[in-house]
Amino acid sequence: MKTALITGGTKGIGKAIALAFLQQGYEVVINYSNDEKTAIETQEEFNILGFCPILLRADVSNEQQVKGMFREFFQLYSHLDVLVNNAGICLEKNKVIQTTSLLEWNKIIAVNATGAFLCSREVADNMICFGSGCIINISSIWGEVGASCEVAYSASKGAIISFTKALAKELAPSKVRVNCVSPGFIDTKMNAHLTSQEYEELIDSIPIGRVGTGADVAKACLYLAEADYVTGEVLSVGGGYAK
Repeated sequence: MKTALITGGTKGIGKAIALAFLQQGYEVVINYSNDEKTAIETQEEFNILGFCPILLRADVSNEQQVKGMFREFFQLYSHLDVLVNNAGICLEKNKVIQTTSLLEWNKIIAVNATGAFLCSREVADNMICFGSGCIINISSIWGEVGASCEVAYSASKGAIISFTKALAKELAPSKVRVNCVSPGFIDTKMNAHLTSQEYEELIDSIPIGRVGTGADVAKACLYLAEADYVTGEVLSVGGGYAK
């Protein structure tokens, strides 16, 4: 049976991705950082649906915690088929660069970009050894086009795109694929800080005429997990926004 590990998989987009892989018959391990209550609630919700995901706790920006998480994983399973680097954070409200602190910048880069690096590094040898595996990094439309007053977040997600393209070339000879999903405006709690006017303006800018859902992103991840001849790609899931 194939295995998948989703970082930040207990809510929002990550939760939708975890559910999609469970429904496809994968053994799923869900990573979370601090919110144990939500993690357990998500696990119980999936249990009710007939699925039995495993929870593993680690702050993906912490090297030792990431190493510990994957030690636990490889005690349970011999091989990881799919790693989804989904864990991510943003500022609670938009800020211009002048009021963005170095602490805020460093934290966003550490979780969003360094986290993907640390997790990918820990699974590389296993995937190379088996001659198979897929890493899917979750970026953002802002990583492609940039967003005013979200410099740190945009930079971290842009880094994910470059990281994907470079690592895909590095691992392709070992039959390990690396791709990126770039969500547009997705209806999650991460966007709760938007005013109703901002929300409506964003919808008006989306050609397909609606906000995206976690399920939309999950479908893209499932495609990339099974697309054996696709690597180094950035798959935008944004309803045509910014095209």
